[in-house]
Amino acid sequence: MTVVPPAAGEPRRPEGPRDPGDAWVVAESGERYWGRFGAAGLLAYDPARGILLQHRVAWSHFGGTWGLPGGALHEGESAIVGAIREAQEEAGVPDGVVRPRFTSVLDLDIWSYTTVVADVRVPFDPVISDPESVALEWVPVEQVAELPLHPGFGASWSALRALLEVRPVVVVDAANVVGSVPDGWWKDRAGAARRLRARLEGLTVPAADLELEGSAWFPEVSMVVEGQARGIDSDSSVVSVIRADAAGNDAIVTEVERLVAAKHTVVAVTSDRGLRERVEHAGAERVRSAGWLRDLIDH
Repeated sequence: MTVVPPAAGEPRRPEGPRDPGDAWVVAESGERYWGRFGAAGLLAYDPARGILLQHRVAWSHFGGTWGLPGGALHEGESAIVGAIREAQEEAGVPDGVVRPRFTSVLDLDIWSYTTVVADVRVPFDPVISDPESVALEWVPVEQVAELPLHPGFGASWSALRALLEVRPVVVVDAANVVGSVPDGWWKDRAGAARRLRARLEGLTVPAADLELEGSAWFPEVSMVVEGQARGIDSDSSVVSVIRADAAGNDAIVTEVERLVAAKHTVVAVTSDRGLRERVEHAGAERVRSAGWLRDLIDH
């Protein structure tokens, strides 16, 4: 692998200081890949308008094609942070208007590109905010393939499109998960439930664990609480707190049925054998143990 700085007309900001990541990675075969530390792009999806695409300026790499706002990562920068930063720099994407749903990684050993697929939570109009774009448009999903696409995006679009309708939700048997660790939860059940909810805010699940394509998923969570834990607040944009009026297991089954009816991919979390059978019958595609969830949120 060789790292080569950009020459005139290459895909970099033509003004201002250049980040150390703005360089080519050159394979032994001569193939060049932009971004010394890899690259990432944001696929912002608004069901009402489609995909936000960038018409690339002629002087950029594969100029004249349509692709995702994105670019080279900074050293030590996560793909999600980098993709959103690049989308803000290139398309004026406001803070907090998208929520990542999953990532898809092309890993070539010497270089990687991460597509961050994110749902638009607050509609916005893109703004051409640097010289790398000729146009920025919301393109209906069914029309994307009609455009002259950037080769990398074009190669991945079919697989990404198939995943746009996949919306996993993790339904958590909070009492079962809290009770799986002898940490004194019985002295303050509401406090233990609050701590669990806080840790579920950033839940990241490997795609293989969900038996889905992609690299990692960031599912929404329905956390079912009962008894003393019912009094916790529900201030969260990601974790929905479901308060069981009576038996917690019945509320979990009802929530699974509701989500299945809404076409979500449901993963139930419980180590209760009887409940496992009930949620499977209710339509949960997968059931994972309390230990599985603990491993994800404790590490």
